[in-house]
Amino acid sequence: MPGTFEPIPGGGAAVALDDVEISIIRSLAVQLLELIGPGPAEDVGGDPLAELFAEGPSEPPADPVLRRLFPDAYGDPGRAPASPAEAEERQAHSAEFRRYTENDLRAGKRENALAVIRTLDALNAADAGGAVLKLTPDESRWWLGALNDLRLAIGARLEITDEDDTELLYGLPDDDPRKPMVMAYLWLGGLQETLVTTLMP
Repeated sequence: MPGTFEPIPGGGAAVALDDVEISIIRSLAVQLLELIGPGPAEDVGGDPLAELFAEGPSEPPADPVLRRLFPDAYGDPGRAPASPAEAEERQAHSAEFRRYTENDLRAGKRENALAVIRTLDALNAADAGGAVLKLTPDESRWWLGALNDLRLAIGARLEITDEDDTELLYGLPDDDPRKPMVMAYLWLGGLQETLVTTLMP
């Protein structure tokens, strides 16, 4: 899937996508939305004032993908706590941080995924075989956030934790059941990298 983002005059970016690519990205964005879940507005009956003061969860998510998307703020996977007291302190700080920030983080990730779906849905359906997606600078930033989240989600499913894991994926045989997910992961990485380049001054 060779499509890459190119800068366009006046800011923003464009990429040619075929029907399959459009379908894959849209499907992944929908799945991401379903995984992130509804916002606090649904939990407080749509009351915007109650939503403003709604607290988020204090415990990390059980799903490994959500844990990757919403990691502990005070966790350090490279260093184990020096004592039970330090572990307890880390946990308490992370819980407090999560309670007051996770709702906003989820809302931002939802908006990014929705922006991807909306821009893809706005493409001219008459263009059989594909279309050129043109993004404004704001849309480019929303797409960048969504592409990052999609790669994090797929990476968590593939249990990628560092660059060495990524290198191993290149050698997977074609009959490996992870191969389609690996191809999507690498393709989205290419899109993300070229979109970053278009946003550079």
